[in-house]
Amino acid sequence: MLLRQQYEQMETRFLSPRAVHSNKSRGRLLEEEQCDVRTEFQRDRDRIIHSKSFRRLKHKTQVFIAPEGDHYRTRLTHTLEVSQISRTAARALQLNEDLTEAIALGHDLGHTPFGHAGETVLNELLPGGFRHNEQSLRVVESLEGKGGLNLTWEVRDGILGHTGPLEPLTLEGQLVRICDRIAYINHDIDDALRAGILSFDTLPRDEMDYVGHNGSQRINTMVRDLMQNSTEGACIKISPTLKTVMDSLRRFLFENVYVGSTAKSEEQKAKEVIRMLFQYWVKHPQDLADEPLNQCDCHDTEQVVTDYIAGMTDRYIIAVFEKVFLPRPWK
Repeated sequence: MLLRQQYEQMETRFLSPRAVHSNKSRGRLLEEEQCDVRTEFQRDRDRIIHSKSFRRLKHKTQVFIAPEGDHYRTRLTHTLEVSQISRTAARALQLNEDLTEAIALGHDLGHTPFGHAGETVLNELLPGGFRHNEQSLRVVESLEGKGGLNLTWEVRDGILGHTGPLEPLTLEGQLVRICDRIAYINHDIDDALRAGILSFDTLPRDEMDYVGHNGSQRINTMVRDLMQNSTEGACIKISPTLKTVMDSLRRFLFENVYVGSTAKSEEQKAKEVIRMLFQYWVKHPQDLADEPLNQCDCHDTEQVVTDYIAGMTDRYIIAVFEKVFLPRPWK
């Protein structure tokens, strides 16, 4: 018996009937021969980890643009925290941990440089708008490698539905959607405290008393609530009380960290970097790098420019901006 088949038998024995079993996947856009060793969702996880888009997340902003400290979250460390929290909850709920991990690792592959500031300005510039979850799906379906990663339907559904109006159809995808919020609420509080933007005295007291006064306590409270409210039924959910608390904390972060704080002092400059490059390349596509330039023959120029910019890291887009717009010494 193949090792993959042994894993599939283990899933049948140990996973909940509500879980997605890898041998019951809806399949890939392009049919492939199965691996002897890995299940379908394990293959998806590995493809994401080995992708260039995943590696670039280490130099993309989470909240703090160009921080001087080494300990602030990046898009990559956020992704890893979402993966860890999601896997813990998936194991407790007897859901498919491999599927959960693949969705978590791929959910932010389409995020722009400079965090949500980059997403905001591309949404203004691109006809039809820009949403990072849709771009993440675009990355794995067509942009990464030669024609995409050819992931399973379940992973692609989870990536698309991790935010926005359409929720994933699998419990594993729904789990990642909630754990994404658990992760960023907690690590954004932690980073803001480290940066001196928030102090313990300014944190909302009632909410802190309910979830805990340090990151470990808060995550533990939230994950336990999620597990207790998701053990049965056809959806993953948290209690009404925790939802109210998390919504309140999210509003608090918007009012005190995400908008107008010193963490966002460079945000307008970052937006202008993206805006100027976008407008320049739309007018002068011949100045694009070779790979995106070749895409202009068969795709709309605005979309090609958007794909190129969205894939950049913070430091790379700054270097490109300097090359395009700043004078260089005469030789």
